[in-house]
Amino acid sequence: MGVTRSREARNYFDSTQGRAAVFSLRPTFREKKDLAGILLRPKSASWDGLGPKKCLASLPTCPHGGRLRRRWMNQTMAPSGERLIDLCAIWDAGVYLPSAACNRASSGVARKRLNEAEKLSSVQEAQLKRLEVTRPRVLGSRERGQVPRMARQPPPPWVHAAFLLCLLSLGGAIEIPMDPSIQNELTQPPTITKQSVKDHIVDPRDNILIECEAKGNPAPSFHWTRNSRFFNIAKDPRVSMRRRSGTLVIDFRSGGRPEEYEGEYQCFARNKFGTALSNRIRLQVSKSPLWPKENLDPVVVQEGAPLTLQCNPPPGLPSPVIFWMSSSMEPITQDKRVSQGHNGDLYFSNVMLQDMQTDYSCNARFHFTHTIQQKNPFTLKVLTNHPYNDSSLRNHPDMYSARGVAERTPSFMYPQGTASSQMVLRGMDLLLECIASGVPTPDIAWYKKGGDLPSDKAKFENFNKALRITNVSEEDSGEYFCLASNKMGSIRHTISVRVKAAPYWLDEPKNLILAPGEDGRLVCRANGNPKPTVQWMVNGEPLQSAPPNPNREVAGDTIIFRDTQISSRAVYQCNTSNEHGYLLANAFVSVLDVPPRMLSPRNQLIRVILYNRTRLDCPFFGSPIPTLRWFKNGQGSNLDGGNYHVYENGSLEIKMIRKEDQGIYTCVATNILGKAENQVRLEVKDPTRIYRMPEDQVAKRGTTVQLECRVKHDPSLKLTVSWLKDDEPLYIGNRMKKEDDSLTIFGVAERDQGSYTCVASTELDQDLAKAYLTVLADQATPTNRLAALPKGRPDRPRDLELTDLAERSVRLTWIPGDANNSPITDYVVQFEEDQFQPGVWHDHSKYPGSVNSAVLRLSPYVNYQFRVIAINEVGSSHPSLPSERYRTSGAPPESNPGDVKGEGTRKNNMEITWTPMNATSAFGPNLRYIVKWRRRETREAWNNVTVWGSRYVVGQTPVYVPYEIRVQAENDFGKGPEPESVIGYSGEDYPRAAPTEVKVRVMNSTAISLQWNRVYSDTVQGQLREYRAYYWRESSLLKNLWVSQKRQQASFPGDRLRGMVSRLFPYSNYKLEMVVVNGRGDGPRSETKEFTTPEGVPSAPRRFRVRQPNLETINLEWDHPEHPNGIMIGYTLKYVAFNGTKVGKQIVENFSPNQTKFTVQRTDPVSRYRFTLSARTQVGSGEAVTEESPAPPNEAYTNNQADIATQGWFIGLMCAIALLVLILLIVCFIKRSRGGKYPVREKKDVPLGPEDPKEEDGSFDYSDEDNKPLQGSQTSLDGTIKQQESDDSLVDYGEGGEGQFNEDGSFIGQYTVKKDKEETEGNESSEATSPVNAIYSLA
Repeated sequence: MGVTRSREARNYFDSTQGRAAVFSLRPTFREKKDLAGILLRPKSASWDGLGPKKCLASLPTCPHGGRLRRRWMNQTMAPSGERLIDLCAIWDAGVYLPSAACNRASSGVARKRLNEAEKLSSVQEAQLKRLEVTRPRVLGSRERGQVPRMARQPPPPWVHAAFLLCLLSLGGAIEIPMDPSIQNELTQPPTITKQSVKDHIVDPRDNILIECEAKGNPAPSFHWTRNSRFFNIAKDPRVSMRRRSGTLVIDFRSGGRPEEYEGEYQCFARNKFGTALSNRIRLQVSKSPLWPKENLDPVVVQEGAPLTLQCNPPPGLPSPVIFWMSSSMEPITQDKRVSQGHNGDLYFSNVMLQDMQTDYSCNARFHFTHTIQQKNPFTLKVLTNHPYNDSSLRNHPDMYSARGVAERTPSFMYPQGTASSQMVLRGMDLLLECIASGVPTPDIAWYKKGGDLPSDKAKFENFNKALRITNVSEEDSGEYFCLASNKMGSIRHTISVRVKAAPYWLDEPKNLILAPGEDGRLVCRANGNPKPTVQWMVNGEPLQSAPPNPNREVAGDTIIFRDTQISSRAVYQCNTSNEHGYLLANAFVSVLDVPPRMLSPRNQLIRVILYNRTRLDCPFFGSPIPTLRWFKNGQGSNLDGGNYHVYENGSLEIKMIRKEDQGIYTCVATNILGKAENQVRLEVKDPTRIYRMPEDQVAKRGTTVQLECRVKHDPSLKLTVSWLKDDEPLYIGNRMKKEDDSLTIFGVAERDQGSYTCVASTELDQDLAKAYLTVLADQATPTNRLAALPKGRPDRPRDLELTDLAERSVRLTWIPGDANNSPITDYVVQFEEDQFQPGVWHDHSKYPGSVNSAVLRLSPYVNYQFRVIAINEVGSSHPSLPSERYRTSGAPPESNPGDVKGEGTRKNNMEITWTPMNATSAFGPNLRYIVKWRRRETREAWNNVTVWGSRYVVGQTPVYVPYEIRVQAENDFGKGPEPESVIGYSGEDYPRAAPTEVKVRVMNSTAISLQWNRVYSDTVQGQLREYRAYYWRESSLLKNLWVSQKRQQASFPGDRLRGMVSRLFPYSNYKLEMVVVNGRGDGPRSETKEFTTPEGVPSAPRRFRVRQPNLETINLEWDHPEHPNGIMIGYTLKYVAFNGTKVGKQIVENFSPNQTKFTVQRTDPVSRYRFTLSARTQVGSGEAVTEESPAPPNEAYTNNQADIATQGWFIGLMCAIALLVLILLIVCFIKRSRGGKYPVREKKDVPLGPEDPKEEDGSFDYSDEDNKPLQGSQTSLDGTIKQQESDDSLVDYGEGGEGQFNEDGSFIGQYTVKKDKEETEGNESSEATSPVNAIYSLA
């Protein structure tokens, strides 16, 4: 019975004949598991009572099964347990198709034609396409016999499952590990690793070097062809080949012409397993021919006319760089009027008189020879109607009219005519140019017919006269036109652009490593315009002329290998070409038969922290690919599931480490050639924890601070405690002491302020704790002379020097500047690069103030320039002068851009954005980004595009579907690491459905609850942001009350089914609608729901006013509430009298709803009143409003008087004033007794003359005789003697001067003023006639 079923299965496989490609499929581990469990395992299939031996013993008639069964049973191991389950399940269901029979059947399929693939059902076809990948593997049969063929008939359904089971046994092509021992032991055909560029231009002054390097085992030998003929190196003494390399060196030190060696070269690397080819390298010698000598006559031109000065440089290789200068080597100023074209000619849109102030010489700079050749200069002679070159006319608003130049409409100088065409290759830059003449100078604008210019790739050059589109693709083809316009008119020129393409890879063939008997394929797919042709070669010879191989079949761009053997090893070349270029790729086919072996060191010790996730790696290799299983402590059960997860590469992940997970883990790799095992010892350690953390502290300057940090850790691990300040390593100076559990700072200074982080770490983990120290400055005076010196910012460092130049580092040394009485605490090293942000300085690193030399870590491909800033407690110094520049070599990027996002800006697109990388992470020139995307979970091929900016828009996407997105950095040195996938979503569209079954329940007078049914997810058409309720107040239940019908909204975020709306107006009619909201906006509205809110309490009465017309009454007035919220039934007034802290009894008054006034009779004229008024409905009292009566007019004075009079300080002040008055009176009395008025005639009989004006009522005032100076003289401060002036001289008061008398002839007013002045300024008189004078006398 089993045999019959096996034949039926074979018959089914024969009937599919052409599905040889089926065996070039590799299902993933998950797909194997899903298909096996869902399609092939019936309910009766299980391991219960059926071990591996019993399962295998039930397959006695399997072709080749005896050997297979014996090998497995001798090892007491079976292949993947899951595969055995599936085989036994199929056997129980009545299908006999073990993997050996499957392989047998696949060998039969391999011998059939490829034109009957359609015999598989559409379901099978879909499954096969879903499983297809690019690197195929299938286990081939080791037997050669022809499979018996029976009459074809439609296969029974169970055979479909058996056929899919066969797919589960397929694997992928083997990858050789990078382990040197493996690489050295395994044989391998040659692979080209380095070669010169296809167009190789060399400097004729140097030796010629044509690179060709390859690897292989055994090491390959090399030979060359020149112009498709064997190049005999031994016959030419100038030519040699480097040792262990195929690189050619042509030496001209002993003479010879490099031009003799021009031609097309190709390198062949060969060992006994195949031959690899390099590209066809076209060798050309750089040429820089001399400019022919010529005498140029002066160019005569009318002012305002157009002019073209032709350069016509000599043809060089490569083409020279053209620029225009004067004969005195001054650059020609270019602008919108005068500019150089792409062909090197100099164009004048209109010539002005100032243009003949210089001559014009075309210069050509040749790249390889680094020489500049100058053409004889052109001299201009400008004919003008305005012979004077007045510079003031250059800024004239109408310069041309001022100089008498006629205005002209634009005309094109280049290109000629109204239309032209241009062809450009895909990936190159498209340069379109339009140069126009005219007066005034025309403006140039660019357009594309039928669309916009590509904003991310288009840029304007040469004053808008040139349009450059970088990295041209097929969608850039079309018609472009330039528009030249001035105030006289405009013209346009149309340029038809055709985009062609040299061949570019769609699927580049990859090296294929198989086990004996396996099947595989090489795919070589390329595209181009025109479509490229594909030519296959093997070991450098056309495939057609190679010896026939029955195991190999060519199907266009694919070579299919079946039942490969050791003799199938070779190197295949795919050459795809069209008229614009070619691509050549080598891919070898290597067949290995290797028993399993372990690649990692044996008996490794792995230490992990408790409760962490860990992965035990067990790298292995074998051919066929071995299966791997894990065991713990020698137990027989395979570890997979629960807390364990085995990855496809064999790694064992333990999701959460526990103490019981400690032990010895064994990994066993098995294939049909043997087995290998390795052990890993796992130790579980306790985590490191800071159980007493440092706390924030505030300290005065000069005090001592201690920051605690106590740690608990695993005693078998070495603990290290370190400190950070402001997230930088803390320098422990003389003022600091670090202990195991604390940090002490002595003599705290302002610079110690900041955050301190305790880092407790072992070799396995670490813990952090942070605290902030605030330092308060004191106002203490300096204690020594040095402290009193003024402090200042430090002087700038000087004499920067770069030494120890390395590829990724350099040593920077500097001389510190003067510290200016404040020690330097830190140095900040800054750098500037001249590629991405020239002139912008960035912080590189920070160092303690005690060092003046540091090793700086550098990034690849950055042209560095450094400067240093010194810092002390006062501030920062000025930056030092920059150092010399140092450029590091380039390398592929080591990181990829961050913050990758994919979001739709329209319903049919997805905008992919990322944060561009800066100069220190670019690592090389021409930084660009490879953007890849594909729909998630469809396993379709990746779409990719190269972008130079930071965004890319994917068009024509379905509405809101998830995409996998990858953005990889690339420069001219290579690609960055493989990026992680990010999930993005295409654009959203408006939701298509509204919530249904909306139910409204009134909770109270101001709130309702809502309930609804959720919408189906496919109708959201985006991310469900919220359900939203729109509601509005339709009317109030009170008549004649106007209400606002403004729509309001309430949001319910997320996928919720209920919510609440509050802050409604009571006693009102409302309407409500529900919508679904996504990122695009609102969806359709639901059915309108109506509801009514019950009566509520009113709002506060409006404009509550309290007036007090007299001391007996208080008048109250108010207005009705703004929102009655129901039927008003009255007002409630509560008031109470108070005086300071004394409060009287509260009185309550109730009023009718129409009353808005009330008068209160005062019972106490001194107390004030506090009034509280509220409105009432049937529900209750509403919000109250409170006012107080004004204070009586004399209340403030009375209270203050009463309060002050009883204060002790006031009594003391009054006593002090009385005592002071008494003292002043006593002093006054004493002064009066020491000097007085005496009658003159009693003392002196001298008559008064007119010059003696001091007589007043018959008496004079005299001062103390002891204080009186010598009569008639006074000694000044400088020792001179001056005449004593009378204290009361009339000269000082107006006689003969500006003084004036009153009408009665008196001068008393003036005299009194003068006396006060004299008494204030000096003590000329000792008279004390008032308390004030007495005070002056005492002073």
